[in-house]
Amino acid sequence: MTEDLNTRVSNAAQGITPQTRPDERRRFLGSLRERVLVRMTNTEVQDPKLTKLFLLHFKDYTGYNILINGNLHDNFVDQVETYCSKYEIAFTIVNNETAKTGPDDSAILVVAPTAINKMRIEIDQVYPPEMPKPQLSNTNQKKAGFWHRLFHGDN
Repeated sequence: MTEDLNTRVSNAAQGITPQTRPDERRRFLGSLRERVLVRMTNTEVQDPKLTKLFLLHFKDYTGYNILINGNLHDNFVDQVETYCSKYEIAFTIVNNETAKTGPDDSAILVVAPTAINKMRIEIDQVYPPEMPKPQLSNTNQKKAGFWHRLFHGDN
């Protein structure tokens, strides 16, 4: 207990503040999970359908900050930076130890300045693909009734 107090006093004197949830911050490019609106992994930024989906909804990110993994060198990252300038959305390129290049590590994050606690943050969960509309077949169409056939003929 005394060691903790001494460590805190020593750190405060040196200007060192303890970081909250360091493991979570390493996973989310220095941010916290509770602030994330949309997340794309390093694998997902290679998928043209998902990158198109992300760019399609760019207007939704107004008022948010976009964090970009600085270790990615991809055409998509350049497009995100261009869109950020076009829509006047703040972005930060993260080049510290949190910017990892593993397949499931974060590549792009859309984060809020405060907690929003979204249950689903993965790009394909936030913007699920539209389901195809079922087409009616000829067997489902209503047949003409007896009176209609009697007076209008059997077409």
